[in-house]
Amino acid sequence: MTLGCKVNQYESQAIAEEFEKNGFIIGRFSEKCGIYIINTCTVTSESDRKTRQMIRRAARHNPKAFILVTGCYSQLNPGKTAGIDGVDFICGNGNKLRLVDAALGLIASGEKNGAADIKVDDVEQSPLEPMKIHSSERTRAYVKIEDGCNNHCTYCTVPLARGHVRSKPIDEVVSEVSGLCGAGYSEVVLTGIETASYGRDFDNKTDLATLLEAVDKVDGIGQIRLGSLDPSLLKPEFVSRLASLKHFAPHLHLSIQSGSDKILSVMGRKYSSAEIENYIADTRAKLPGITFAADIIVGFPGETEELFCETVEFVKRVKFTHLHIFPYSKRPGTPAASMPDQVAEDVKNERVKRLEAAEREVAFELANDYIGKQRDVLFELCEDGRATGHTPEFLEVAVITNDDLHGETKKVKLNGFDGTVFSGFII
Repeated sequence: MTLGCKVNQYESQAIAEEFEKNGFIIGRFSEKCGIYIINTCTVTSESDRKTRQMIRRAARHNPKAFILVTGCYSQLNPGKTAGIDGVDFICGNGNKLRLVDAALGLIASGEKNGAADIKVDDVEQSPLEPMKIHSSERTRAYVKIEDGCNNHCTYCTVPLARGHVRSKPIDEVVSEVSGLCGAGYSEVVLTGIETASYGRDFDNKTDLATLLEAVDKVDGIGQIRLGSLDPSLLKPEFVSRLASLKHFAPHLHLSIQSGSDKILSVMGRKYSSAEIENYIADTRAKLPGITFAADIIVGFPGETEELFCETVEFVKRVKFTHLHIFPYSKRPGTPAASMPDQVAEDVKNERVKRLEAAEREVAFELANDYIGKQRDVLFELCEDGRATGHTPEFLEVAVITNDDLHGETKKVKLNGFDGTVFSGFII
């Protein structure tokens, strides 16, 4: 069971492949298995709750099963994790591939002993774990290019759970992407905890643009996507190099967090709303047709009605195709958790709904630019006479068909929009 981000999804795939190499058969979490592995998340209090829920659910599926827990929640809360009935082994983010040896050891012991073995390393002292995947359960393959974050925003525990930035060497990334393209994956997503910081730990001048240029030359590559990015990456030189790529999918997801300068400052973000708007405008000028999505936190401590409205107006001006909206979640040990003027939960939830309404308003406005146009769609899900997928701009599209189009790219003429998904027909 994988909770949380794309990096966790990648790492879970690498763990699964390691288990398969050692003779294990991978089952579904809902099945009765002999071993359950939960790869956890702790980005919000809701993530914590789901983590504990999944551990208890595994124990109910099979009380005799061995339960192994890894990831960000167990990295920061090994004691709490060990206190959940049924847990046998705990590791954090320092060495997830040790789970195979742990499982083999538990099997050799013969039965559960009622106590969890805790092996949580100091991530600040841990090198980048050498992971590589050869396949993916998804239509597009995710490739982890770095781990860790050096930003230390006031609301976030990720640097504590993941450590400092550690990047995967370019030749290793290129080799992994090449293998995935050879296995039939036409679309690759380069992802990390702080993707924009790729290469900053290297002594040479390697950076994310250098990596993208190398991946762009891989034989068989179809589209290259990027995971969530800090908007300050979009300086003129980077955007110019991005525009020169042959296989870059014209869509970026930015971890903006707020449209209010005061809130951005208190969050510890290193840019203003005006700078974001300028970055996006310059990028649109050099890459016509590119779309943007964004992460936004509402209800941050000190966010008044006036400051929230600044974010709403910012969203309407910039015109994102999609928002990931999160109500602020107090994280223990972070500066924001003890800030004054905490926002009430009902106010946070009401602001989420209002920002979602602004998102829909913008979405319908932008949809007019696409209705009647043709777009290539990579199909990902086919069921109940309906196939859905995404365009290069990451617009979700659905067509009515009984054909199994999973993994195929088809040209579709768009003829409708329901606020979230475009409808169309295959040409």
